Amino acid sequence: MDLHPSFWPLAAVLISILGAIPIMLSGRNPNVREGWTLIIAVGKFLIVASMLPMVLSGGGYVFTLVEAFPGAPIQLRVDPMGMFFALIASFLWILTSIYSIGYMRSLQEHDQTRYFASFAVAIGATIGVAFSANLLTLYLFYEVLSLSTYPLVAHERNAEARASGRRYLTFLLGASIAFALPGMLLCYSLAGTLDFTQGGIVAGTASPGVLGLMLVMLVAGFAKAGIMPFHPWLPAAMVAPTPVSSFLHGVAVVKVGVFSIARVLLDIFGLDVLGTLSVGAILPYFVSVTIIVASLIALTQDNLKRRLAYSTVGQLSYIILGISMLAPAAVMGGIMHIASHAFGKVTLFYCAGAIYVAAHKKYISDMSGLGRIMPFTFGAFALASMTMIGVPPTAGFVSKWLMLNGALDSDQLALLAVLLSSTLLNAAYFVPIVYQGFFGKPTAEIAAVSGIKEAPLTLVVPLCLTATISLAIGLYPYFFLSLAQLVLP
Repeated sequence: MDLHPSFWPLAAVLISILGAIPIMLSGRNPNVREGWTLIIAVGKFLIVASMLPMVLSGGGYVFTLVEAFPGAPIQLRVDPMGMFFALIASFLWILTSIYSIGYMRSLQEHDQTRYFASFAVAIGATIGVAFSANLLTLYLFYEVLSLSTYPLVAHERNAEARASGRRYLTFLLGASIAFALPGMLLCYSLAGTLDFTQGGIVAGTASPGVLGLMLVMLVAGFAKAGIMPFHPWLPAAMVAPTPVSSFLHGVAVVKVGVFSIARVLLDIFGLDVLGTLSVGAILPYFVSVTIIVASLIALTQDNLKRRLAYSTVGQLSYIILGISMLAPAAVMGGIMHIASHAFGKVTLFYCAGAIYVAAHKKYISDMSGLGRIMPFTFGAFALASMTMIGVPPTAGFVSKWLMLNGALDSDQLALLAVLLSSTLLNAAYFVPIVYQGFFGKPTAEIAAVSGIKEAPLTLVVPLCLTATISLAIGLYPYFFLSLAQLVLP
């Protein structure tokens, strides 16, 4: 890949991190504060998108901040994998910002200035992870993201929020310090570099046992991916406002976890080395347990956000499953699922927030008949549910179809069974919500409402748009597939 030195990767990171300053300074004027939020969000996306033509042509951009260690600079690099993630995250931040304005104003939430400033820093760290040129840079931005999202998780400032915030930091910082940092040091001692390189950097550097240990440490260290048993922080974080939940699940935090693991699998180890490791062969079956167990737990949850949280735990592991199958089709399916899950899951959380704002309902058992007075919200929820299930022609069908083909190509029939059975479980916990919303007997409270009572347009427009995009990706997947194809060695 032909790399061109450029300030643009750093600009894509800093525009929102430095943008937190004018957001904080304009706290007494909500219109100005939120204007800054939208200007920064649009600016970030435009900067990221401006680098796309170079990536599609086979090139990229690089910016070195400082040479921290020989072979391990703090460096940003724009390549196909990073561009794939950064485009999705920066675009969805625009919609999440609009949604946040409507949500926070409708409920007259406290500490809105701190909320929007923390959001700005967090999305800057997310793009930093996307454009990291090596494991050291990724690790630093990963930790910045954990710290900057803590105020968002603990936003309510009550006992439950503080406890959830502590659990959030304990799992994320604890796992990264205890596992990812030693794994990174071991990698540097073996390879002499931490650079992300297509095909990996550790071939022939150590015995399979040592490389297997390093793989376990790095996968366990990125707890944002939600692999069991490192998942309890994720349902606990649902105490946060719904825009935060959508940001955690669809836009940034959990995607950073699986993106980091994808980088480790593809660009630190490489598919060839993974194929020689017994731990690498076990990994797809290990994450399969998370997929099935999380789906079963989701079936038992009556709180809508908690059901969506456990759904996320399972859906994230599809991404790791696809890549760890090692078959080219499955790897592309895993990468594609980053996009399909992002647009589908952010829609579902947008819908949960719109339902709470318009009807003050949090429990699925209280939503019978609600779809009749909130048809746009429940229609979007239905479409996003189809994406999560993998119903054609949605985005989820494309990614799951590729993974199914990869399982067949590599004769991994047990993983084929996991994909099919988990899809049925996805349907089991999503379809009843949609059916109950549109066709269930309305409660007395809902039956007394006449006419359509949707949430404000600032909430409804983003959820309708993301639901439509999840369908569009399924109908026209070629753009994301072309980027995913460039990631493969």
